[in-house]
Amino acid sequence: MALRKSTTAGVVGVAVAAIAATAFVTPAQAASDAAPTRGGHRATQRAMDEAVKAGVPGITAQARDTDGVWKSASGVGDLTSGAPRGKDDKFRVGSITKTFVATVLLQMEAEGRLSLDDTVEHQLPGVVRGNGNDGSRITVRQLLSHTSGLFDYMADDEYRKTYLEGEGYLRHRYDTVPPEEHVKIALSHEPLFTPGAQPKFSYSNTNYILAGLIVEKAGGRSYEEEVRDRIIRPLGLKNTSNPGNSIHLPRPSSRGYAKLFTSAPDRIEDITEMNGSQGWADGDIISTAGDLNRFYSALLRGKLLPPKQLKAMKTVAAPGPGSKSYGLGLQRFETSCGTSVWGHGGGMVGWLSMAVTTEDGRHQLAYNFNGDWDGTSMRKIVDAEYCNT
Repeated sequence: MALRKSTTAGVVGVAVAAIAATAFVTPAQAASDAAPTRGGHRATQRAMDEAVKAGVPGITAQARDTDGVWKSASGVGDLTSGAPRGKDDKFRVGSITKTFVATVLLQMEAEGRLSLDDTVEHQLPGVVRGNGNDGSRITVRQLLSHTSGLFDYMADDEYRKTYLEGEGYLRHRYDTVPPEEHVKIALSHEPLFTPGAQPKFSYSNTNYILAGLIVEKAGGRSYEEEVRDRIIRPLGLKNTSNPGNSIHLPRPSSRGYAKLFTSAPDRIEDITEMNGSQGWADGDIISTAGDLNRFYSALLRGKLLPPKQLKAMKTVAAPGPGSKSYGLGLQRFETSCGTSVWGHGGGMVGWLSMAVTTEDGRHQLAYNFNGDWDGTSMRKIVDAEYCNT
C-alpha cells in the first residue's frame, strides 16, 4: 500500500490528530545496543523519542554504516500492557514491498523472460480493458514507475469504506481479497490519463497488483515463491516473509494501532491482525529493520541486479514535484543537508515504515512506527541520521 495520507481526502482517509492518551505522554525508555557509532546515533535517537512524545506509540529502528550496526527502540509496543517496543520487531512493511517486486521483474528482464517495454496486454491478455483502460497502451515499465495512469483501487470510495476505514475495516479485516478483485475495482474507473511520450506520475497501488500478476505469468509460479527464491533466501533474510492469507504477525512483534474514525480522532484501535491478502504485491511483506537494511544495501551495491537493470531502476521516469523522484519501485529522497538516499516508504493500516540507503549502499536506515497517523515525524528521523555526524 502507499504511505497513508494524513487527511480525510487521502487514500486511507484517517484524520491527523494529536494523541491525548496519557500513556503516550512519556516515552518508554529507549533501548539500543552495539558499540557507539557516529556519535552513538544520538540525533536519530532524539528524533525517535520526539516522535513518541508527539504521539507515536513506538518505534523500532536499525542503522548500518562503516562503523557497524546500531539498533534501537523507543516508546511502547503494547498500549494495554505497556511493554516497550522491541528492537527486533517484525512488522508489515507496506509499499516497501514494491521494491521487492520491481527487483524480481528486473531480474526476469535480465534473464530474457520479459521486457520492460512489453505491454500489459502482451503479458496479461484481456486483463486491462474497459472504461477507457487499455493494456495495449501500458508497458511494464509504466507500471513500475507509476506512469500508467491507472486508477488506484485504494482510492475507490466503497473500497475505503469497506477495507480501510471505521466499522468497515473492523468488520472486514479478516476477509480474503484476491488480487483480481483489486484490479476489477480499479478498472471500474476511467484512467487518470493516457500514458505517452511525456510521462505523467500518479502513484497507484493497482500498478503493482498487475506487476505481481506479471511475475506469476513470466515465472509460472506464485509471486511469493519468486520473491522468496530470488531475494529472501539468497540474502538470508530470515525474518522476512509473505503472509498469504494469514492474519497473524510473526513474533517477535509489537501491536499495531490505527485511528479509523474521523468522527473520533482520539479513538485508537488495535489492528495487529489482518488478512495479508489485502495487501499482496503492492504491500504485503512482513520484515524487520535489519532485513530491510540488508536488502537495500545488496540492491544498491549491485548484488541483485546487473548494471543495466539497476540503472533503469534509478532512472526517474517523470521528473517533477509530483513524481517524488520515483524510479522503478525505488525512490530518491533529499535530506535537509543535501544528502541523497534511495529507498521506499510504506504504510499499512496501523503501520508506517521507511527504509533508505546511500547510493553506494554503505549507510542504511530502516524504521517502523506501530501507529499510522504521524507521517510528519518520519522524514525528521532520516534527517537526524544523515545530517548529524
